[in-house]
Amino acid sequence: MVLIAEHTDEGALGLVLNRPSETTVGDAVPQLEELVDPEEHLFIGGPVQPSAVIVLAEFEDAVDAALIAFDDIGVLGAEASLEDAGAGVRSGRAFVGHAGWGPGQLDSELERGDWIREPARREDAFTSEPRELWTEVLTRKGGSYALIARMPPDPSVN
Repeated sequence: MVLIAEHTDEGALGLVLNRPSETTVGDAVPQLEELVDPEEHLFIGGPVQPSAVIVLAEFEDAVDAALIAFDDIGVLGAEASLEDAGAGVRSGRAFVGHAGWGPGQLDSELERGDWIREPARREDAFTSEPRELWTEVLTRKGGSYALIARMPPDPSVN
């Protein structure tokens, strides 16, 4: 499940919302404890820049975000001081790496129908059950998507 945080003529940036790692934020990046619960798992945001950390946050004021994905949910800027950012962040989630597309690449994939699209909700970005997110969103979308949501991981064993 990918949340697209930015989509422009220059390309797109997204975060995989349903892939928590085994490592906690406190163990991996303790300096983020002002923004993210140290007991929360660090998420694998995608294959691009796997050593970079991105914080997806719910901001008190959306203008404080470097990128806004929707509403007041966005990405904390790399240049933001953690002390200042902590005051304007209601909740946060840390990701290593991100998903990325070059100019026109995501547009082409969308035109071909390669993606199932559904508007993101606040509870999607910060779900307490990330491994169930795919099923929840497909069920919410309804119709034949709800049928796909109930399929076993390997239909051949059904």
